[in-house]
Amino acid sequence: MVSSASGTRSNPEPLPASPRVAFQGEPGAFSEEGVLSAFVAPRAVALPTWRAVFEAVHDGSVDAGVVPIERSSGGSVREIYDLLFKFDEIRIMAEVSVPVRLALLALPGQTLDQIERVYSIAQALDQADEFLRSRPWQVMTSYNTAGAAKSIADKSELGAAAVASARVAPLYGLDVLADDIQTGAANWTRFAVLAREQLPEAMFAPATLAGPMKTTLVWAVRNVPGSLYRCLGCFAERKINLSRLESRPSRGVRWEYVFWADMDADPEAPDCAAALASLLREAVMVRVAGVYHRAAED
Repeated sequence: MVSSASGTRSNPEPLPASPRVAFQGEPGAFSEEGVLSAFVAPRAVALPTWRAVFEAVHDGSVDAGVVPIERSSGGSVREIYDLLFKFDEIRIMAEVSVPVRLALLALPGQTLDQIERVYSIAQALDQADEFLRSRPWQVMTSYNTAGAAKSIADKSELGAAAVASARVAPLYGLDVLADDIQTGAANWTRFAVLAREQLPEAMFAPATLAGPMKTTLVWAVRNVPGSLYRCLGCFAERKINLSRLESRPSRGVRWEYVFWADMDADPEAPDCAAALASLLREAVMVRVAGVYHRAAED
């Protein structure tokens, strides 16, 4: 069964002018930057987990959610794909790319020589690994970059620092001990905007709607030789590019998988519609998880 792409383009009743948009973490997190980049004047709502963001979107307590879906240095955020598969009424409505610039933050008056412990999420610690290995610090994981900074401020923890965005420092009364500590300059995170109904275009920042169309698909294949090959042929025969392809466990049957792909095209175009029709004949399940504009990167 294939979900209708046109179903994601309906025109429901307008949502509030300042949408409530959920993100995972604390104020100052990179996910909040995704919210601020995607929308005009949003009301950002901090939630503790990615699942909580999906649940809030699903039950209508927020208008939309923003979650990280891919990191340039670490690849896909696979848990997000699993949640998209589980919450099958939620669609990707847009995407934004946010540059990840990391800083080392600590209580006012602290110096680099006084730091003994550094906290952040595993991905940020990995992205700043070259800088962190320059000193004998104890490195420990936290649930969120901004959350690590908030914890240090709340506890007035001396000898501790957090790896987070520099814009977090004034939010929690911290100082920046070192800036741009990430390794390399091409460090970006791509965020997906989630909703159950199409959002009015006026809610989005203009850049969010400026790129070419893109479609995210998920499908399941028959457990027979050559099935995935024939599914991919549906796109190759029509010269439709798949910019991303990966598999995830189906969670329903042991050792069976579903395949996620990003198609650089609009499913309403004739060639794309023909490719989807062909895919449906070969696959046992096809779902359009989102039709949206490709994120711009400066």
